[in-house]
Amino acid sequence: MDGVHLEFPALPSSREDAGDWIYPMRRAMQEILPGLYLGPYSAAMKSKLPILEENGITHIICVRQDIEANFIKANFQEKFRYLVLDIADNPVENIIRYFPVTKEFIDGCLENGGKVLLHGNAGISRSAALVIAYIMETFGVKYRDAFTYVQERRFCINPNAGFVHQLQEYEAIYLAKLTIKMMSPLQLGRSVSAQGTLKRMLEDDDDISSMQVAAVHDG
Repeated sequence: MDGVHLEFPALPSSREDAGDWIYPMRRAMQEILPGLYLGPYSAAMKSKLPILEENGITHIICVRQDIEANFIKANFQEKFRYLVLDIADNPVENIIRYFPVTKEFIDGCLENGGKVLLHGNAGISRSAALVIAYIMETFGVKYRDAFTYVQERRFCINPNAGFVHQLQEYEAIYLAKLTIKMMSPLQLGRSVSAQGTLKRMLEDDDDISSMQVAAVHDG
C-alpha cells in the first residue's frame, strides 16, 4: 500500500506521581488517559455519585451480560450519558465487534470536554479489553504496549485469553481499515487487485467479527 502513511497522536507519558499499587485500589476507578477512567462496578454504584461528580464524569460505559443486569445497573441515567454493552466475560465471546462503537462513544465524549468511566463488574477483563483496544486504535500501538500502559495505571487488569487473541488480531484490522479509508481510488484499485482477500475482510464488520470468533475457536 505505497503512498499511504498513517499518523497517530503520541501516547501520553506515564504519570510520575502515580504511587505504588495497593489491593484496595482495585475497587476504585483509575484515570488511564486524560478523561478516560477504568474501574469496577463498585466505582459506579449509587453511593459513589459524589466521587463521580468530583472527578467530572459525564459519560459511563457499562459492560455487563444480560444475566448481570439485576446487580450491574446504569444507576444515573438522569445525570450521565450511558452506553450499555452486553458482553460476557467468556473466551469465546466476540468482543471485537464492540471496539468501534466504544471508540466512537469515548471520542465523542472527550472531544466535547467530557470525562468517561468504562466499567464492567470487576474492571479486570471485559472493560480492560475495551480500553486496550481504544488505546491501540487511537495511538497506533501494539497490544503489548497498550496492555502495559493500562496495567501501569490499573495493575489488576487481566483480559481473558480469548480477548487477548482478538486484541492481538485487531491491530492488523484497524490498520487495514484506516489505510483503505485514506487511499485514493487509483491506489484502492491497485490494492484490490493485489489483495482481494484483504478487501473482502474489510467490506463488512460482521465478516470481521465472524473471522475473529472462528480464530478464537480454532486457536
